[in-house]
Amino acid sequence: MVSLFMLGMINPLHAQWVQTNGPYGGDVLCFAVSGTNIFAGTDGGVFLSTNNGTSWTQVNNGLTNTTVWSLAVSGTNIFAGTLGGGGVFLSTNNGASWTQVNNGLTNTTVWSLAVSGTNIFAGTNGGGVFLSTNNGTSWTQVNNGLRNNTDVNALAISGTNIFAGTDGGVFLSTNNGTTWTQVNNGLTNTWVRAIAVSGTNIFAGTNGGGVFLSTNNGTSWTQVNKGLTNTTVYALAVSGTNIFAGTYDGVFLSTNNGTSWTQVNNGLTNTIVTSLAVSGTNLFAGTYASGVFLSTNNGTSWTRVNNGLTNTIVWSLAVSGTNVFAGTDGAGVWRRPVSEMTSVGRFSTDVPTDFGLEQNYPNPFNPTTNIMYTVPNREYVNLTVYNILGEKIATLVDEGKAPGKYTVIFDGSGLPSGVYFYRLHAGKFNETREMVLVK
Repeated sequence: MVSLFMLGMINPLHAQWVQTNGPYGGDVLCFAVSGTNIFAGTDGGVFLSTNNGTSWTQVNNGLTNTTVWSLAVSGTNIFAGTLGGGGVFLSTNNGASWTQVNNGLTNTTVWSLAVSGTNIFAGTNGGGVFLSTNNGTSWTQVNNGLRNNTDVNALAISGTNIFAGTDGGVFLSTNNGTTWTQVNNGLTNTWVRAIAVSGTNIFAGTNGGGVFLSTNNGTSWTQVNKGLTNTTVYALAVSGTNIFAGTYDGVFLSTNNGTSWTQVNNGLTNTIVTSLAVSGTNLFAGTYASGVFLSTNNGTSWTRVNNGLTNTIVWSLAVSGTNVFAGTDGAGVWRRPVSEMTSVGRFSTDVPTDFGLEQNYPNPFNPTTNIMYTVPNREYVNLTVYNILGEKIATLVDEGKAPGKYTVIFDGSGLPSGVYFYRLHAGKFNETREMVLVK
């Protein structure tokens, strides 16, 4: 099931992901943004950040079920859809407290939420769709025309049309869910994982059937799989006139509304793509066990952007303002500025002729120090910090680098005083230096 949320020179001394966890580092299942507030739904409840993820506060007061699979924002109201029979919870005060709002919600395993004006839609496990017109005070099952025992995996809104992606195909409502029409004509695979809207075109990503396109609000579908060598589609994203599909075999691009697809995996070392996010001309791909990749040229090439990201199983991605947020498996939420990954992080235009690892400065340091290294040709670079026992403390760099001089910052705020070692490995080059943290 795919949860839908449609979700110049940089300072070379700050170039890594920052873990932004609250008191719980669990699986992050969904994100929602309300003004300057960012909410993360996890299997340990809801967390709130008011400072772009620098810090998080667990906001579970009244949330009796803490496996939060979906989040939706309607004005000043935050809705959380939960699993395990918890149903829907409402917060009117940025998560400070929650109230269970299940009156009339006869199926309380909620996979998806969507907002259309003053209407809130909840997609459930086997109970179809429920509608609330009064901020969750009461719910009405709006399944007229929706086949029985329907799992609603995804909801998408296009103007006045509501689309429901289910295990039985796509259903359309033009009257706020009062009635639904199954719009599966031509949809030969009816397990729909993802839905995306691009202008007047509706795309459906399926489990084993690839991508289907409708140009007439779902009245008919055409399978648009030419060139799509893997047909299990986990994620869809729209960037201008480009459509991207995240699959078990990497990322595919269509520039002609799905008429044909091209695999765009150059530099994508892990091809199990679980999530996609778009920020302007930048495309981010979250993968299973290899972290986050970035393409600035519509997928022509990818760069792994994992500096500081110690957990690389990325289930979800979201862009909020100037930052990218990654929800991981068991390590919570991570944040990194978009500009940091999309600009050239070199401080010199001179191309070095040799690999090099400089002594950190300052040294001794408290609590931060700068580490400079040089790369004479494009190479995969790993820069790691160890304590005196040889235990790994941090991975500062773990990605491909173009020729140049680079500086990264190491922050020892959470470490005791003592001797530490930093090691650079690039191609056949290996070097280790010593640094001293004094508090």
